[in-house]
Amino acid sequence: MSTTTPARPAPTGRHAGSRRRIATTAGILFVAQMVMAMVGTSLTEAFVDGAVDRDQMTLGVLLMMGSGLAVIAIGLLMYPVLKDVNPHLAVWYPVLRIAEFSVSAACGIYLLAQSEVVPNHMLWIYVPTGLGGIVLTYLLLVSGLVPRAIALLGLVGYVALTVGVPLDLLGVLDMGAGPGLLLVVPGGLFELVFLPAWLLIKGFRTVHAPQSRPTGAIHPAIR
Repeated sequence: MSTTTPARPAPTGRHAGSRRRIATTAGILFVAQMVMAMVGTSLTEAFVDGAVDRDQMTLGVLLMMGSGLAVIAIGLLMYPVLKDVNPHLAVWYPVLRIAEFSVSAACGIYLLAQSEVVPNHMLWIYVPTGLGGIVLTYLLLVSGLVPRAIALLGLVGYVALTVGVPLDLLGVLDMGAGPGLLLVVPGGLFELVFLPAWLLIKGFRTVHAPQSRPTGAIHPAIR
């Protein structure tokens, strides 16, 4: 005769309110970091392409730094929610977001000091971005915290971004132009439009465990 374990209770009271605040704040930060990154990148690339205004380049680096700090904040904010799905895997999300900021900051400091970019600097930033995004979207997918279509879009986007890095380094394609840009689009739509819109409007879904299951069985969302 098998025994059963109780269903995971739905978030209530203060915990539910905290999850809603996390969702709202993360949604705002996803949009803010993406906008700062796009504007910052355009300003630094203009300088590299021959623009003589160093102040604009400095502003671009500062915006990239601000984007990186927002990225760290997202990782730390999301961790308490993701750890309920899989604590061992979830810890890698903030770790990789911190690594993403560190690489971006190092490239920005080098640009300020040398007035030239680190070769393939965006590709090195894409590595922790892609890996961290895969962790995030996998956990969102298996937990049902957001709609499956949104999580799948992000997972496809981050896998494409990660796979694109070695392809770009080998000269197979250019992720900054032409068909190579298609590898960046799904992740960009996920971070700029679909995920933040859902988090701001709906927040995280409440995921219930089955009403009963044999003792020792592992819920699919936390395998």
